[in-house]
Amino acid sequence: MGGFFGAVSHRDIVMDVFFGTDYHSHLGTRSAGMAVWSKDKGCVREIHSIANTPFRTRFEKDLPDFAGNIGIGCISDTDPQPLLVRSHLGLYAITTVGQINNAEQLVADYFADRSHQFMAMGSGKVNSTELVAALINEKDDLAAGIRHAQERIDGSMTLLLMTEDGAIIAARDRFGRLPVHVGQDKDGYCVAFESFAYQKLGYKNAYELGPAEILRITADGCETLSPPGKDMKICAFLWTYYGYPNSNYEGVNVEVMRCRNGEIMARDEVAHGSLPKVDFVAGVPDSGVPHAIGYANRSGKPFARPFVKYTPTWPRSFMPSNQAMRDQVAKMKQIPVPELIEGKKLLFVDDSIVRGTQLQSTVEFLYESGAAEVHMRSACPPIMYACKYLNFSRNNSDMDLLARRVVNELEGEEGLQHLDEYADAKTERGKCLLHTICEKLGFDSLGYQSLDGLLEAIGIDREKVCTYCWTGKE
Repeated sequence: MGGFFGAVSHRDIVMDVFFGTDYHSHLGTRSAGMAVWSKDKGCVREIHSIANTPFRTRFEKDLPDFAGNIGIGCISDTDPQPLLVRSHLGLYAITTVGQINNAEQLVADYFADRSHQFMAMGSGKVNSTELVAALINEKDDLAAGIRHAQERIDGSMTLLLMTEDGAIIAARDRFGRLPVHVGQDKDGYCVAFESFAYQKLGYKNAYELGPAEILRITADGCETLSPPGKDMKICAFLWTYYGYPNSNYEGVNVEVMRCRNGEIMARDEVAHGSLPKVDFVAGVPDSGVPHAIGYANRSGKPFARPFVKYTPTWPRSFMPSNQAMRDQVAKMKQIPVPELIEGKKLLFVDDSIVRGTQLQSTVEFLYESGAAEVHMRSACPPIMYACKYLNFSRNNSDMDLLARRVVNELEGEEGLQHLDEYADAKTERGKCLLHTICEKLGFDSLGYQSLDGLLEAIGIDREKVCTYCWTGKE
């Protein structure tokens, strides 16, 4: 994943871009960058790895070098950016968020006339943002180039451009899988993935781009370069997992949706008579907590925190590059509250179950701490397909997904014909999936939120929500 922030104003915007970008740190862990334009210095740009050091720490020392009234910043889980590009369209900085599934074919097409080249990264691959810029530069103006790039890309692409004439161009991907918000204050405008990022900086909500919309933003106003399309498929995982609690997408708040989602899960379990007798309901920190609060409120079971995460030393458990070290850090972060675990029957709600490796360690930790029973609930349906639009779980194969691995173990290739049944807990195959995962990970019971329940919790037209990772349908 990733996120971005940009600002253009009649005043200096360096601190706005710094803090606004930092507020997107929950969306990526690999690299980050800032680019600021001023008449005196031109474009000053810095890119740093944030794999082991948070954005704020890496960029604080660079702030004295930045000055200007226009700038963009990004958090990236893919390639280093923003990039500075010079072409027949002028000089511009560009940052992107998305996924390009046909990158190799696009590169090959670009090489066809033998007069082009790319700067290769250490892996030999082309920086995805540079590839997007190359596609944009095939047209006669930036708006036409952005539309061209989005049409050629198999996947999704949302982006920001900062031009040397003092404008920011924001483009939401063709089907609006990610949000783009515009904020306004008395001196100018900003644009961000997360609206709360600019609200803390004194900006007010001004506009939310529609799918495929392209907007040119200056300190004096906004101009639509390409109107919004009619079709939208916004990612449901923005609400269940990615989004920060005070974020809003299409008018629906993340925290409110998660609590409502938990309530619907408990409501349906009560109706089906499958609610287990437990002492406490708890959330797997952090994004599972509001789902669990809703579940507890509706089920009438007391909410508790049987363990907490110690984050001052390692804010993110996946920071170390070595897998064994990551596993050890994840283990060290889990601090039990013995009075709420020993001899207790516990029901935990997690935002999702993707690979299942860390969740298995959590269950083992709870039993080692004296839990009598551990029941698990997932706030979304079984994930059957690796995301091909946003790369939310970094999976390279469907077989990285716990649910798909179990289906393969149970039926092999035949199971592919029955994934809908496996995702439905009311069918025999669905019951078999739950039973097998319980045995594999050590749960006393397991339940997944239904797709209907999840979409009810989001509350917008279900045709406008992307559910590919659960259904495999675009």
